[in-house]
Amino acid sequence: MRTLTLVPILPAREQERPRPLPPELAWARAHSPAVLACDGSTVDALLRKVGLLRDCPGTPLAGRMTALLDLCSRLPRQLWYEADAAAHDQRHWPQILAALPKGALVVFDLGSTNFEMFLQLTRAQVTVVTRAKSNLVSQVARVLRRTARVHELIVWIGSGDTRQQLRLIEVLWQGTWHRYLTNELDPTILPPEYAVALSWQRWRIEDAVNLVKRLRGLAYFWVGSANGVELQRWATWCSGPLCQDNLKGIAKVVHPTFRPVDRTLARIS
Repeated sequence: MRTLTLVPILPAREQERPRPLPPELAWARAHSPAVLACDGSTVDALLRKVGLLRDCPGTPLAGRMTALLDLCSRLPRQLWYEADAAAHDQRHWPQILAALPKGALVVFDLGSTNFEMFLQLTRAQVTVVTRAKSNLVSQVARVLRRTARVHELIVWIGSGDTRQQLRLIEVLWQGTWHRYLTNELDPTILPPEYAVALSWQRWRIEDAVNLVKRLRGLAYFWVGSANGVELQRWATWCSGPLCQDNLKGIAKVVHPTFRPVDRTLARIS
């Protein structure tokens, strides 16, 4: 487990020149000490096979990584690497649990759905927001709201030691029902419109991964050793925030009154 130790000044610089945030992120930052997204991604093919991989048939993948991203600053908080490219997103749950601070709000993707881990996060006072699987098995405990466009229910999920209550939010958007889960049962603490909008902000981590993989060159590795892959991976992730910091400095000078346009809160009326 590693932290952002190579570029320690970036979080401080982010605080010195804050940019306007989408309303759901501004709201979340005011109500939580950390607003994070967590997701995994396969590290792509080795461009050149060297050493023990020289005679390996085909082009092997370089492994799998999981990132914990600060949604407000878009700076990486933690990165974990697994040499096995077939590893599941669940592989890094122990490290994720250890890295999340009390009171944090974390957005997960479907691949990280794990009711046992969600229960541990609830006990650690960490708020979870994620999409609900289409085949989710649940039992309705009580109905909080049911309108033509929004259903808000407290449901039982899991079984045995993992049986727990979560809040299921269903929203009709452009003719399709979208479903979300959160372990915050009180809608006055986490209103449904913010839960849904924050779930959509999870795409910021997809953008960050695509940036370092496609534009910053992490899509292909020039080495075949695990140490070489680690070095290239960390050098790429650290250079990305440095470039981002420079762009924010330029933006502050060129467009000092810029405000982002974000309409995700309109998904619930």
